[in-house]
Amino acid sequence: MTLLLLGGTGEAKALAQFCIDNGINCIYSIAGLVRTPKLNCPINIGGFSGSGGLNAFIKRENISAIMDATHPYAQKMSHQAVLSGKQTGIPVWRYQRPAWHKTPADDWQEHDDWPALLAAIENYQSIFLSAGQPSESVLNVLSQYQKKGQQQTLRTAVPCEHALPNNMDWIKAIGPFSWQQELELMASRKIDALITKNSGGTATQEKLHVAQALGIEIHMLKRPALNPCDKEFNNLQTSKNHLVAWFNHQILKNISER
Repeated sequence: MTLLLLGGTGEAKALAQFCIDNGINCIYSIAGLVRTPKLNCPINIGGFSGSGGLNAFIKRENISAIMDATHPYAQKMSHQAVLSGKQTGIPVWRYQRPAWHKTPADDWQEHDDWPALLAAIENYQSIFLSAGQPSESVLNVLSQYQKKGQQQTLRTAVPCEHALPNNMDWIKAIGPFSWQQELELMASRKIDALITKNSGGTATQEKLHVAQALGIEIHMLKRPALNPCDKEFNNLQTSKNHLVAWFNHQILKNISER
């Protein structure tokens, strides 16, 4: 029996290490855009298109179950996991990192999609984009805003897939980021709007605290709705408990059927 662990987050790496430590066979799958973790288990890098698709991978590797612990905005991969689970007859579980929650002191504007968010940030003087890889359509709109004098700072872990507007300042950096780092960046660039996703977790949370302290408005892209899976967790320990219980049950079931 083998678990396919869809990862790319710190929590996914922790789940993979837990499986290794507890004798649960797992394959850890990542996009591989940022860095490859050091784990004593097979690691699949770059998705499944090069190996015939996820369904073919499941059959070839004799996958018994999938744990989706991808980024909350990895909608395409999460949807494919649910679809492939149904088509191959295996359970699909999901660990969803808890979202950030707005407090009365926070100045957040939440948006359902990028067009709504972009329409709301046209008139800011200096924006800080910390929301992952921007699409070509997003960059095209931002390029028009630049022509009106808007200053733009983009921070991503890897180079952008598309050409950036000429005067967009790109910062290559990987979290976690400290309060002091975020303060120096936003204060020195006179940021008046922070553009982000509700990623949750602590690695990039300080940007929210600094924005609050400096009176910077936050424009937050809401999490996408994901297709229902067999079980969903928002607690890492509960996820671990489930993995142990399920795989132990399967072992006993196999023994009794011999």
